[in-house]
Formats: sequence, C-alpha cells, structure tokens
Amino acid sequence: MTKTALIVVDMQNSFLHPDGENYYATASDIIERIETLIKTAADADTLIVHVADRHRAVFADFEDRRLPRHCITGGFNAEYFDGFGPTGLQNEIEIVKRRFSAFFATELALFLNEQDIKRVVLCGVKTNVCIRATAQDAFAHGFEVVVVSDATNSNRPHLAKASLEDIDRYLGAVKTTAEAVEMLT
Repeated sequence: MTKTALIVVDMQNSFLHPDGENYYATASDIIERIETLIKTAADADTLIVHVADRHRAVFADFEDRRLPRHCITGGFNAEYFDGFGPTGLQNEIEIVKRRFSAFFATELALFLNEQDIKRVVLCGVKTNVCIRATAQDAFAHGFEVVVVSDATNSNRPHLAKASLEDIDRYLGAVKTTAEAVEMLT
C-alpha cells in the first residue's frame, strides 16, 4: 500500500468568500468535494496538509511584481474559509507558503519524506496556478502526484483544463473525488 497525504491548497477567504479579494463565483463549486476528501482522510488517519498562502504587510514580496497584494497575514483574506484549516487532529499539519507552490521554500518535502509519504493527492484552488505549481514541485521531489479534477478549479476554465491535461500527461494522474477517496483509505 502506498502511503498517501492529502494536500488541501489555499481554501481561504481570499478565494472562497464573496467578500474575498480574489473571489470568483465558481470557487465554491469544489467545497463539498474537498470536505468529503478531508473527512475521508481524517477517518482513515491519513495525513492532511492544510496549505495557506500568506504574505507580510509591510515587506517586499516578489509576487507583488505579478499580482496585487493579497492574503496579508492576520487579515480576513488570509484566514481559512469557514470549515477549512487545521482542526487539531493529530494527523494534520499546516504549511504556510509565499509562492504558488506549497513546496517552494517550505518544509513540506522534508516533512512528507520523514513520514514516508510516497503519494500526494492535491485539491483546492486554483488549478492553473497553485495546484499546478505544487504538482510540478511534488513530481520534482519524487512524489507520486494525483490531482483531483473535480476538487479544484479556476476562474480561467480553459487554463484549468490545459493544466489538468499537462499534469495527467507529464506529472502524475488526474482523478475524480470518488477515485481519490479510495486512495485516501
């Protein structure tokens, strides 16, 4: 059996709350499926990694060159959307990132290797940005990559579709929530 971790990316007010600075209406379409994945992983004592995009208020950040300031630590937008984020279970951790990938300049790869994780199942927002970057880096670190197609989306559907096609062809596998549930148990 392949030891697996569920990685839940950027389920924050910025993207999911109607008052969020990066909100898009279809983001909420994935909430129920991600809740199913988290519950399945929690019940099976599978490692759950909650990833949060957070930036400092008064310091320079390279992402500012490409994006407006967002997810400022301590602010509403940086908080997890209602029902998401660490809950105190022993099988969950939080990773805070400042770039698109949950692996870049974080301890994620080190931690997963220490737990003997071989496969990562990715869900969250946005398919063509943070999910794709995380999938790319997971692959580069030697993990088997699975992206849950119906538990991630984007405000740019054509880019999400192209990203899933590339991930499936070059980096790993693209599965449905039902298929991912089997991998998490």
